[in-house]
Amino acid sequence: MPDFTRRENLKHLSGLGAAILGGGAGLAGPVRADDANGLIAEENAEHGTRDWMLSRPKVDASNRCPWIEGYCSRTSVAAGELLTFHVSTNPASSFVVDVYRLGFYGGDGGRLVTTLGPFQGIAHPQPAVGEKRARICDWPVAASITIPDDWLSGVYVGKLTEQKNGIQSYVIFIVRDHRKSDFLYQCSDNTWQAYNRWPSTFSLYDNGEHEWFWGGGVQVSYRRPYGKYRQILDAPLSTGSGEFFLWEFPFVFWMESLGYDVSYISNIDTHRDAAGLLRGKGLLSVGHDEYWSIEMFNNVRDAIAKGVSVGFFSGNAVCGRIAFDESGHTFERVGVFGPPGGTAEFHLMKTLAHERPYANELVGAHSTGPVTGGADWICTLPEHWIYDGTGMQSGDRIPGVIGWEWHGDPADIQGLEIVATGPTQSAPDTPNGGVYTATIYPGPKQNVVFNAATCWWADGLSEPPGYVRPKVYTEPKGPDARLQRITRNVLDRMLGK
Repeated sequence: MPDFTRRENLKHLSGLGAAILGGGAGLAGPVRADDANGLIAEENAEHGTRDWMLSRPKVDASNRCPWIEGYCSRTSVAAGELLTFHVSTNPASSFVVDVYRLGFYGGDGGRLVTTLGPFQGIAHPQPAVGEKRARICDWPVAASITIPDDWLSGVYVGKLTEQKNGIQSYVIFIVRDHRKSDFLYQCSDNTWQAYNRWPSTFSLYDNGEHEWFWGGGVQVSYRRPYGKYRQILDAPLSTGSGEFFLWEFPFVFWMESLGYDVSYISNIDTHRDAAGLLRGKGLLSVGHDEYWSIEMFNNVRDAIAKGVSVGFFSGNAVCGRIAFDESGHTFERVGVFGPPGGTAEFHLMKTLAHERPYANELVGAHSTGPVTGGADWICTLPEHWIYDGTGMQSGDRIPGVIGWEWHGDPADIQGLEIVATGPTQSAPDTPNGGVYTATIYPGPKQNVVFNAATCWWADGLSEPPGYVRPKVYTEPKGPDARLQRITRNVLDRMLGK
């Protein structure tokens, strides 16, 4: 990369963003250099690489990678803290860990920050099935690192490569910081873990009898590898990385391409650190953010009361209520953030408590009706400021944006407005009886809470390397200048612009 000055870095980065993201500069131009904090822009002007992608992923019939797989000691870690990697190789093999920060980086999507190893790996046994079907690994430390002070907050992957045959998988973690920033990006990692079936049939949805169980009494733990994602689409890069690359990375890639000042946290940080939420002007929930604790709900509700804006660029958000055990890394489903009969009755869902607070009282709308399905984003309030600069009129559509899980049943919140709504379908031209509603409502201190009502919002922002587009119920069509501009309008309003 050329030796740019800081201001030249910002201009260079912004230009790349407009060129690569599919953008329409007149609708979704870059953040002005004077508005950017500089940290994210300067980081993304560093030399990028696509070597972060798995070049030789492999899974067995259970969608795990026993040849090399691992997990991290923490879901999120701060500078100066020790992070340990727990890795199994079967058969025994030496291995290396290449660590990358994920972002824009001139369109490459990642930057190599360090390489650890080689280390000698051995096969570790699967853990016994716990009392509530929890599979909790107690593998020894295979590698470790104290997070350097100059590692910027972000989502990081460790690419594990066993050196006998070159087979690869990931571990994933979040580097958090403590500074004030414009935005806090909250990864939806509780949901990644809830759907993780490693080593075979041990997700929150498996009770040993039913594949899509929705009751209580089943635990899952962060102390285990992520298997390959098994629903909706075939995503090889999900091996070891949860759902991040599926629904969230396009948002991160787009946001960092424009130099937005953003810091990253996990669901567990939202659960544990109420005060930490106040260091951002806006909190972002992206993708598939289904599983929340009551502590998370209360902490975000209180942050809104204190002036923090929230963008739920997500679907099925705040649906399943979970509780952590004393270890802090293992949780189970204990309730539903919605009314009895408010959704399709999944297997044994009625055995769980359906009690207030309901998700729509926080989000604006919530999972309802058949829960799954797809639709176009249909403009219903073109005079609203979220549509400024888009040229959209009432009834105009952005194809396929809504899916595969969505929000409806808007709450009776003072000032709440429905900005998009329409019927959902189970297949093209096959309505399934659902009605999604995208909403926005004002907070008490000129802050706002936006609800995009879909897991697939980020598909309309960018298409990073390795991205696989979903196609079920409907199909989003990729970067759309109108959707980019709506997102910019919401983020700018969060900043008081």
